Amino acid sequence: MARRFNTAGPCRPDLHYMIPAERRLPEAPGLVEQGAYFVVHAPRQTGKTTALRALADQLTASGRWAALHFSCEAGEAAGDDYGAAERILLSSIRARAELTLPPALHPPAFPDAPEGNRIEIALRAWARACPRPLALLFDEIDALRGQSLLSVLRQLRAGFPDRPADFPAAVALCGLRDVREYKAASGGDPGRLGTASPFNIKLKSLKLGDFDPDEVRELYAQHTADTGQLFTEEAVERAIALTAGQPWLVNALAREIVEELAVPASEPITAAHVETAKERLILARATHLDSLVARLHEPRVRRVLEPILSGTLAIVGDAYQDDLQYARDLGLIAPDNPARIANPIYREVIARVLAGDVEPVILAEPRSFVLPDGQLDVARLLREFAAFWREHGEALSGNLGYHEVAPQLVLMAFLQRVVNGGGLIEREYGLGRGRIDLLVRWPYRAPDGSRAVQRAALELKVWREGENDPTPKGLAQLDAYLAQLGLDEGVLVLFDRRGAAGDVDARTRIEEARTPSGRRVTLLRA
Repeated sequence: MARRFNTAGPCRPDLHYMIPAERRLPEAPGLVEQGAYFVVHAPRQTGKTTALRALADQLTASGRWAALHFSCEAGEAAGDDYGAAERILLSSIRARAELTLPPALHPPAFPDAPEGNRIEIALRAWARACPRPLALLFDEIDALRGQSLLSVLRQLRAGFPDRPADFPAAVALCGLRDVREYKAASGGDPGRLGTASPFNIKLKSLKLGDFDPDEVRELYAQHTADTGQLFTEEAVERAIALTAGQPWLVNALAREIVEELAVPASEPITAAHVETAKERLILARATHLDSLVARLHEPRVRRVLEPILSGTLAIVGDAYQDDLQYARDLGLIAPDNPARIANPIYREVIARVLAGDVEPVILAEPRSFVLPDGQLDVARLLREFAAFWREHGEALSGNLGYHEVAPQLVLMAFLQRVVNGGGLIEREYGLGRGRIDLLVRWPYRAPDGSRAVQRAALELKVWREGENDPTPKGLAQLDAYLAQLGLDEGVLVLFDRRGAAGDVDARTRIEEARTPSGRRVTLLRA
């Protein structure tokens, strides 16, 4: 069977292109040999299950360990019913052991035990009966919640001093988040995550990282080796830039090109194919992307994302650091500083999803903004948005959860509605920038029949209460942005949110301005 790019479930080397699983967690075998209890964490669909399964197989095949990987996910349905969660976990352990371990290593019949001790008593019985030390890899541990998670963690802690003869010698807990978050997930106060953890026997936390550029090249080269189809260097570089190595995105882009766009194997894969695949993934909102955007309205996530989207500075402190780490554990925020969205695809998805709450009520017809020569009528777009803002803008922005960036989201929704007729929008935003930069790319036919791309640059700023007029700074910032793009003109949109700004009809107007270097600017005050 031909191998494929995998975007669902664990990878298998006979079925999927993959980076060797043992390279993803190189420290884990050594921790098991030490008899450690440790944590593995990473965002969804980064290869955790693939790596843990390979680790269990490697340890058992060594002849020195009885290593079992199993999932706790089915226990999520138990909620706080820890007795039900215990029964589900023990059933999962037995099923996986009978499927993956030699019969001599299977667990014995688990003894009867009171609720709240069943896991501990069962694992003690297995450790005593097993001819090899046990290494248990609890996948999806944070699917358990509340009292169920607390009970399992406490039972593991209770048996820890008696390993290896009377309890599993090594344990790995694997989930989305590091152990410092288990206290909140098990019912503790998330505002006081520094207090005692219910799993304070952890030796180390391992984070499964994204692919580095060489690993992306290695993965794509496997497809070339199997099929002869080449990824051009420009295509690989563009995929690396768009995904920042996020494993699911790296695979999903390639799968979209090879299977959905069905680029013939005789043709090389180009950067244009990667761009098309990116747009299709964003519009399709695949399961992985949906699982991310479902988090956007969590208060902890909003406190991190809102200042990044609006370009303001975050209110720092211990609570912000906890929230930032939480967003990083989810994979929404890059793992290093400065705080920023993890990759350009997530950056686009987040902005579109938040603006998407507004887009359904925008009635503008996209084709009406196309000039006879095929270019986008930017002047009309601004006039139509100004009229829309006067009538609906403040009401719509007042209902959006991300209050600090609500006006910009309304404009982005309007722009997305218009540009959906055939163009693309590139967005730049981040902590402390004080602005959002948008670049519209609009393909059209030049008079000589060749394909051309119109570019229109917009900068969005907000005038907040107590601030000086940001117009001069905005013009200077736009000047630098236009110089970077090689453009002679652009648009500055200034949303005035001061109480003294007056009636929306009176303040919403379009003016002409100049940047410090003399570039022409259309200034929309709203």
